[in-house]
Amino acid sequence: MFRIRSFTFAAAAALVAGVTTAVCCGEALQLVAAKPLPVQSAIAAAPADASAQPLSALSEAEPWLTAVPGGVAALRGKVVVVNFWTYSCINSLRALPALRAWDQRYRDKGLVVIGVHAPEFAFEKDPAKVRTALRDLGVRYPNVQDNHYATWQRFGNEGWPGFYFIDPKGAIRGYRLGEGHYDEAERLIRTLLTEAGQDVSGIRPAPPVGTGIQAEADWKNLRSPESYLGYAKAGDFQSPDGLRRDVAHRYQPAASLSPNHWDLAGVWAIGREFATLGGTTGAIRYRFHARDLHLVLGGAADGQPVRFRVLIDGAPPGASHGADVDAAGWGEVRQDRLYQLVRQAGVIADRTVTVAFTRPGVRAYVFTFG
Repeated sequence: MFRIRSFTFAAAAALVAGVTTAVCCGEALQLVAAKPLPVQSAIAAAPADASAQPLSALSEAEPWLTAVPGGVAALRGKVVVVNFWTYSCINSLRALPALRAWDQRYRDKGLVVIGVHAPEFAFEKDPAKVRTALRDLGVRYPNVQDNHYATWQRFGNEGWPGFYFIDPKGAIRGYRLGEGHYDEAERLIRTLLTEAGQDVSGIRPAPPVGTGIQAEADWKNLRSPESYLGYAKAGDFQSPDGLRRDVAHRYQPAASLSPNHWDLAGVWAIGREFATLGGTTGAIRYRFHARDLHLVLGGAADGQPVRFRVLIDGAPPGASHGADVDAAGWGEVRQDRLYQLVRQAGVIADRTVTVAFTRPGVRAYVFTFG
């Protein structure tokens, strides 16, 4: 039985006119394989609606942000790992160390890692922003933009991150949804490369090591769920007047916050995907229990940076500051992406984070944890 190590897959995104449901996942959903693989027990068979010709599906994908050397036709006879991801999803980001490691270890043995970037939010549809993310995240293997979820549907994918393991004959030999079990995935990669006639005995498998935002979550202390601020999926909002849709409204903070609840202070307009600060200043609070707290933020329409300050239980974070703020809690929104605001040092306990912004126009999408 799989142990669910994150609550984040509770947030489902209805995409492609409601046809496709995308799920941002932690370790895994329990998957039932049509043909169980006895060694790779955490890896399922291909989804029932996956294409029997995945390389053909890739040949129809576009646009390629980083091309496959020699084109998709050059994948014939190679072992291919296809990863469905999106650059503001913390679960996708924490999988990148494993993908980079496999690419580096086995590229010369015929492995090709391919990213299929399937956006959750509208800003992730911009190829220029995805290219910037690829550069900043050190992702150098081929990537294709899947804005309309055509490739996602051809593969029958169900969430971020999704992994497909394709053998030299072009058949899907395994599917994995969610983080974790990278050792089993690497064993399958090695098996497929051996079947292709490659000798991988001289390459030592090793667990991936991520740093900063890409570090593995502190699963044992993770008790807060992914929490969206756009009304399409928002919940547990605690400002006294309740949530107002698509109108600017002056919100007041709650007298006290319950665990895993949030509120607003200042003038905000809450839309389907995000909340936009309309006043000169404003703040968001969240009561959480986790080592790490992240917030997906978008910049102001004028392109100028938005300064913000993070407080934990009313005080500067000090040693508990995240990668995107300093010890005094100060940071800036310059890009549309995920920002790590808190990485608690010491004992993990219930905390209230306050994120206060110094000018209007910032967009806040979703809290995630680790």
